[in-house]
Amino acid sequence: MEQAQQRATHKAAGNDGQGTGTALELLVHGVGGSSPQEMLDDPRTVRVTGDDIAAVFRRTEDADAEARPEDYRDKPVPEAYVWCNLTSGDGTRALWLLLLPFMVVNLAHWMRPAASGRKRTRRLYGLLVRLAGLTLTVLLVAAAAEVALDLAAWQCAGTEACAARHSWLGFLSPAEGGWWSGPGRRLALAALVPAALTGLLWYLSLRTWRAYESQRPMDREPEPDETAGRNALGRPGFWYGRRLVARLRAAHTAAGLLTVAGGLVVPAARLDRRPGGPAPLDLAGWLLQAALLALAAVVVGVVCRRGRGERLQDRALDEHLVRRLPLAALALLLLAAGYAGWDRPGWASAGRLPGDAVFGGLAAVQGLLVIALAVVAHLLYRTAPDRRAAMRGLGGPAVVMLAGALGGVMSGGVAQRVSDWLDGTGTALAGPPVLLTWQASVIPPLLLVVLALLALLARRTWSRARAERAEVTDEAAGGHPDETGDPAPRRKVAAARAMAGLTDRVPLLVTVVSTTTFVLGLAALVGALTTGQTPAETADGSYAVVHGAAETAQAVGSWLVGLGFILFVTGGRRAYKDASARRSIGILWDVGTFWPRAAHPFAPPCYAERAVPDLTWRMATWTRTTGGRLVLSGHSQGSVLAAAAAWQLEPSARGRVALLTYGSPLERLYGRWFPAYFGPDSLAALHREIDCWRNLYRLTDPIGGPVRLPGDCGPEVDRPPLNDPLSYGRTAEHPLPAPILKHGDYQADPAFAEERGRLLARLRPEVPAPRPDEDGPGTVPGADGGTQGCAGRSSA
Repeated sequence: MEQAQQRATHKAAGNDGQGTGTALELLVHGVGGSSPQEMLDDPRTVRVTGDDIAAVFRRTEDADAEARPEDYRDKPVPEAYVWCNLTSGDGTRALWLLLLPFMVVNLAHWMRPAASGRKRTRRLYGLLVRLAGLTLTVLLVAAAAEVALDLAAWQCAGTEACAARHSWLGFLSPAEGGWWSGPGRRLALAALVPAALTGLLWYLSLRTWRAYESQRPMDREPEPDETAGRNALGRPGFWYGRRLVARLRAAHTAAGLLTVAGGLVVPAARLDRRPGGPAPLDLAGWLLQAALLALAAVVVGVVCRRGRGERLQDRALDEHLVRRLPLAALALLLLAAGYAGWDRPGWASAGRLPGDAVFGGLAAVQGLLVIALAVVAHLLYRTAPDRRAAMRGLGGPAVVMLAGALGGVMSGGVAQRVSDWLDGTGTALAGPPVLLTWQASVIPPLLLVVLALLALLARRTWSRARAERAEVTDEAAGGHPDETGDPAPRRKVAAARAMAGLTDRVPLLVTVVSTTTFVLGLAALVGALTTGQTPAETADGSYAVVHGAAETAQAVGSWLVGLGFILFVTGGRRAYKDASARRSIGILWDVGTFWPRAAHPFAPPCYAERAVPDLTWRMATWTRTTGGRLVLSGHSQGSVLAAAAAWQLEPSARGRVALLTYGSPLERLYGRWFPAYFGPDSLAALHREIDCWRNLYRLTDPIGGPVRLPGDCGPEVDRPPLNDPLSYGRTAEHPLPAPILKHGDYQADPAFAEERGRLLARLRPEVPAPRPDEDGPGTVPGADGGTQGCAGRSSA
């Protein structure tokens, strides 16, 4: 393999600039990945460039195609770019489940509505999302501190009965009278758990950045015809966010350590402020709290100060800040541990640590940030309304709300299950903060709303399937009059089309869930802060129905939160041991980790910061070597990578590339949810700048869909929906029943080879296509003797 790789690379280098005329078809797979053997339809393949993470493969017989251009006059050289290992791999990927809320809030950064002008408003949008991400880091570390410091070290170890049931806590029990039995020293020892979690998050962020995002995009100078208002995905620094990620990593690491330090200082300082307390310790407590507040202000300032720099590759690194800020927070944590561990005679742990104020404050801040973000998003949406944009531009605030709710459920689930495990009788410990119990209690009403909405969607889907049956029957009768068979396959086709349409209902689902979550979360926050009691205790003495409902909601919510936590843990364990489960998790991450880490440094790594430069380098070197015959063929998520890579090319090279997309979510998902980057104007500009673009889709595909370019450009890009299945019954061509392909096997459809042939014919240098400004839209011969529109730029 390595010899073939070196031979292919040498041949390509030897022909540099000679213009062999050989055509290249660069295939990019989609969600879930694929092997090079499957993509190239050949069991013998060779890696021509790349590594074990992502690479370009050819068939063995095509390894030296550049040296034999005469053999490829009438056919392209197929290459497969395989990137599936970027999102699935060894067992450490299971740890990414911990980062799910961070990934969700990072998505919100890129959901900004498209807007012309309003530069300050756009910056404010990004600032608010970054602050929301910071609150999630503090929430996760505070949850770990709640479990380790409050439940284990403060409550259980301080209660003789609980410590006796758990022998591993025996040396911390005051009944033993050991050195670690003091409340402050117990807290200092338990602080190792949340501090280690913070260190783990820092390590994962740094490790994944080195593995995925450290690849620099291709250097290039702006060309004369390159306008300043181009799509952001084409900016040289878009896929290289090293400086911002490093700054945010330092800030979030410091925030986590400061959260742990606060959990140590506040209880001890509250004791030292009592009348007659030791003056030196009281002074030390005040100084430490002032230092914590000052450094916390620095952390917030670092998060607010700077966003992404995309116009150029920002290779500078704020080394002093990146190193000194986490070290300063670590130093304060060590001082806090020493301060809390100082001997204080007569100090005994009772009740809870002040966790309600912490979790209540975080919930309130997150709610205010969601409201502010909704206002900013609405202002941006009003400047350039887009009827296809999801939730009228409010997708970002809704996703931030869901990220906060997800973080709250994870935090509450951990605290509730650990509390139940430590307190076997349910009477010895005070338990987790009241707010977490209130938040768990609102989960049953939320689930009822979700179930009602799902029932409504199911009814609409059933009705749509009935309506589709008539259309499918007409299609079968009109296009395939000689087919025979029963109507059962047609019912399956109608059901598949109706189910595929559920994708377009996702904005409705997100709207209802996020709105309900916000209202119920606000009610839980008000109830916890005003009563200081659990829902069941608050309803005690009221009507029997109210009291019963409160008790039921509290009990069911607690068990649902616990069940979710258990499923989370078992899923992580299975993913660690089972390669197929790790691959399934990778599929979920294919969509969520496409975007760079702009709002949260602990989000899962962005594979596109490796994949897009890979594709750009490959296309740029090929166009320089051969003169520019290249068809970029992307399926599903691969079509998104293909479009992003095409934007990164120099305008002169971009105009010599044809794009073939199939099963593409470019408009259906990305255009609706990320309108500032994949909106109609951006996709129309891409269509103008590349040579030609054709898109294939099926009505049964739940992911792919038409590109829907405005005006006359739409039919030039979107081919009419492909038949799925190819036959509705048994025919001479299809004697056996044909399967419903939905999102897969587009290359098996004859339309794929037809469209690929047309694109390659258009790109032939000896048969240049007419320029749009000379003879109207560029055309290529159609299968029926007519023409097929494709008004991109002609080949240079």
